[in-house]
Amino acid sequence: MKPLRWRSVILFVFVISLVTWFVLTLWAEVQGPAKHWTFGPKMSRPQVLIVYDPDPFYNLDEQVCRAFGEALADSGVSGMVATVAAAKELHGEHFNVYVFCANTYNWRPDWSVTHFIQQDVMIKARPVIALTLGAGSTQWSQAAFEKVITARGGMLIESKSLWLLRPNDETRMEEDNAEVARSVVYEWALELIDELHPYVKQDSL
Repeated sequence: MKPLRWRSVILFVFVISLVTWFVLTLWAEVQGPAKHWTFGPKMSRPQVLIVYDPDPFYNLDEQVCRAFGEALADSGVSGMVATVAAAKELHGEHFNVYVFCANTYNWRPDWSVTHFIQQDVMIKARPVIALTLGAGSTQWSQAAFEKVITARGGMLIESKSLWLLRPNDETRMEEDNAEVARSVVYEWALELIDELHPYVKQDSL
C-alpha cells in the first residue's frame, strides 16, 4: 500500500475514533431520569442527601449510593438518595449533610453532578462527603471533584474513590468487584457516623 493511502487510512480511523469518543461522551454525560428513595426512621426528617447521576453503562453509582444509605439507616440516620434530576425538584430544601457521587468520564467528574453542586444546591459551611467512581483511574477526577466542592464552600469531611474494574480490595480478589465496592462503602459509611454525629440525629430503630 502506498504511503499516501496509509496516511488516509490512519486519518480515517482517527476521525472515526474521535467521533465515536465524542458521541459516547455526550451519551454518558446526558442527565439521567428523576429517581429517589428515602432511608432510615420514617418519622424523622431526612437529614442526609445522597446525590448521583445514573451512568448509562453500569449502575455502580446507584449501588454504592444505596449501600451508603443502608449503612446510615442501620445507624438510625434518615435521609434520601436522589438522582440529579430528582434532587433539583427539591427546590432548595436544606439537609444537614450532603453526599455527592460522581462518575469519571475523560478523567473528570461527570457534568451533571458537578453542575448541580455549582448551580443548584447551597453547601456553604455544610459537611460534604465525596465519592468518585471510575473504571480504574480516578486520581485526577477525584482531585477535580474535591476542588468543585470546596470552591462552593462545602466542608469536605471525607473523599473516596471506587472502581468498576480495578480491585476495590486486593484481599478480596475472588469476589465480585461491584459487591466488594458496595461492602467497602457500607463499612466506610458506618465508620463516618462518629464524624457526622455533630450534624445528624441518630434515632433508635
